[in-house]
Amino acid sequence: MLRALFGGFAFAAGNALCIACAAGADLPLPQKAAPVPPAAYVPAPEIYNWSGFYVGGHIGGGFADSSWSDPFTGGNNTFNSLGFLGGGQVGANVQFNWLVLGVEGDFSWTGLGLKGSGTDSAGNAINTEVSWTSTVTGRVGAAFDRLLIFGKGGVAFAQDQSTLTDPTGSSASNSSVRTGWTAGAGLEYGLTRNWSAKLEYDYLSFGSQGLNFSTATQPSYTSNATLNVQEIKAGLNFRF
Repeated sequence: MLRALFGGFAFAAGNALCIACAAGADLPLPQKAAPVPPAAYVPAPEIYNWSGFYVGGHIGGGFADSSWSDPFTGGNNTFNSLGFLGGGQVGANVQFNWLVLGVEGDFSWTGLGLKGSGTDSAGNAINTEVSWTSTVTGRVGAAFDRLLIFGKGGVAFAQDQSTLTDPTGSSASNSSVRTGWTAGAGLEYGLTRNWSAKLEYDYLSFGSQGLNFSTATQPSYTSNATLNVQEIKAGLNFRF
């Protein structure tokens, strides 16, 4: 009896195993996972390069102060004038990591208003006018990608015209190109690969210079005149 029962159980188990194997054979094979695509290459942002030659233009304002010695009293007559200016510049930079070195020459026409006038103790009318200024400077800057902070210094030039008119209306003029020194600082920002905008302040000093005039009532009028100019300029540069 037990042998028959065990035999029946073994037969049933064998049939169940065969059915399970057959069912397993009908199942679809497992699919392989799709490969993960490589990450897209994103190039590092290009660091702005300040090296190269450039030309540009600027506009701004100038403030001039001039002091004339009075030959009759020994005192001084001081004139201040404020006006517009405009001009151009040309230069070149070379960059070493964050350090930017360069040279620049500029010219500013100031004929729109850098004029001063006064009267000395004898009633002579004194007039002074700065027609233009120019500088040749070296520049040293620190670059923070598109932002350049710079300082500059060098030689300065100015066309200075002085006129003396005595009480009778007789007048004499003295015109000269004065030479002095300049120092300044500013900011420049790269707008595109080739274009940049700048804002700068410059101080120009021309020291003292002797002036000699001869009019009907003042045949030998001698004075010493100082001249200093301050300029604020905004400009655009195109770099090649």
